[in-house]
Amino acid sequence: MASGERIFVQAIRRYCADHGIAVDVRAGGWLIAMRRGPRRHFAFGYDIGLNSAIAHRLANDKSATAEALALAGVPCVPHQLFLNPRLGQNVVGADWREAMLVLLHDHPQGVVVKPNEGTSGRSVFKVTTEAELDHAASAVFSMSAGLVISPYVAIEEEVRVVLLDDEPLVVYSKQRGSDWRHNLDAGAKPVLLKNSEARTACAKLAIDAANAIGIVFASIDVVRVDGAWRVLEINSGVMMEALAKLHPELVQATYDAALDRVFGEERREP
Repeated sequence: MASGERIFVQAIRRYCADHGIAVDVRAGGWLIAMRRGPRRHFAFGYDIGLNSAIAHRLANDKSATAEALALAGVPCVPHQLFLNPRLGQNVVGADWREAMLVLLHDHPQGVVVKPNEGTSGRSVFKVTTEAELDHAASAVFSMSAGLVISPYVAIEEEVRVVLLDDEPLVVYSKQRGSDWRHNLDAGAKPVLLKNSEARTACAKLAIDAANAIGIVFASIDVVRVDGAWRVLEINSGVMMEALAKLHPELVQATYDAALDRVFGEERREP
């Protein structure tokens, strides 16, 4: 096992070793080929390959996720899409900046600007002024084909639910540090939630969100704002690197359950 290898890759290696499955890790661990007999299955990034192409694309697109959830009546944080003006006026339109300014004006407490696709809280900006908006848009457009703007909300609590076939395998709260974001890469700490009213509510909301876009294996972030839970985003790739430092057995068991589903094994409780 390579030194410094991601937990995701290590978990797949362990599963394959225990089940007689050949594994070939390529591209620095970002592409994994698993083979049992004539059958080959791929994992890519943090995606284990259980979700349909359309569910994967919806989950990876924050704007599309918000629209799909709204259509299904699932409470969520809205994310309005703005395409990169470099795509041309015929695609983007002429009034994109004015539309951004309207959103900023309508939310005096501020807005959040971030790439439409991507994870881990990178290039996420809290904006309260026109100058900050221009800076954030320029930074995101320099590396992305589109950005989304959502109203800034005072998040009282953020919870991540890892689902497999509508079953919550992992539910944990993200306890943030000094940063206003709850991203684990920004210093937030994962704390497992025990059986409680909050855990039940978060799991139900996550299941509703998964059903809305037809996703099988995902991590779903839900937030409590003004005492009510709503979906923040859905992740088709299930990353549990930070959680594995505290609960390695639970993380391994969760990936094992997903891989059992891939290879048709009888489900085991994580």
